Amino acid sequence: MTDSSRGGAGRPAKAAQASSGKSAKKSAKMSDGKGAEPARSSLFVGSTEKAFQVLHAFDGPRRHMTLADIARAAGLDRSATQRLVYTLETLGYIKRIADTRNYGLTSKVLQFSHSYLKANDLIDKASPYLLEISRNLGETCNLHELDGPEIVFVARFPGQHLINIDIVIGSRLPTYFTASGTAILSALPEDERIDLLKRTPLEPLTPYTVTDPDRLLERVRVAAKRGYAVIMNETVMGDISVAAPIIDEHGRAVAAINISVPTTRWTRERAEAELVQHVHVAATSISKSKFNRYAA
Repeated sequence: MTDSSRGGAGRPAKAAQASSGKSAKKSAKMSDGKGAEPARSSLFVGSTEKAFQVLHAFDGPRRHMTLADIARAAGLDRSATQRLVYTLETLGYIKRIADTRNYGLTSKVLQFSHSYLKANDLIDKASPYLLEISRNLGETCNLHELDGPEIVFVARFPGQHLINIDIVIGSRLPTYFTASGTAILSALPEDERIDLLKRTPLEPLTPYTVTDPDRLLERVRVAAKRGYAVIMNETVMGDISVAAPIIDEHGRAVAAINISVPTTRWTRERAEAELVQHVHVAATSISKSKFNRYAA
């Protein structure tokens, strides 16, 4: 994802919000991505699921909502929503907005992401490489992890040409529409690629987003042969992204590093010629640094 391009500056946020909104709906349904309800163990606690449905109701673009809004977004009845909101408010995760009937999340929810980021060894290993690329090239560098049919931004080092920061840590995008996602998929078995494709809503984010399943699978196979992926204008207009996968000790991709540049200063050809070596070296170094000590 680029952080420049005036023409598309608003689109990353919209894309991330759209993805988050879909995530909220999926969380509310808790389906397997194909519309079917998964079998559940007797150990499953339904009330805990509903509490998270309430929290995920805020994944969309609306920061503040009434009880009725939350109930609709979470897919719950008003009575259950009222009890859950009261509980989460008492625990400090939701707050009532003064002089309104609206509710919003509190900063306490950040404790979960802070704990995850602090415990993530991959971020520790990758950050020096991302920082070096950002400083030397002056362009934005990101670390993405795979989470089902989406990739998640887990580390981000903005470039020197930053105009608008529309993507933050925790933002999500469809795996198949991104260079990092394509790079990760390129190092996964074909059956997993197909499964993730079936679980991906093929709704374009820009006029250039590829949504044809055969074309998506083919470019993953091309990326597997090349060892990198390049995608342009598919998640936000004016963006060129070059990515390479980070491989674990089993030869499986677990993340990807990407460099994002704007079309106002770069062409696709120049990006491939100059940036591929940087993502390759960084991804290979991170893979060795993170996973070599686990190898048998």
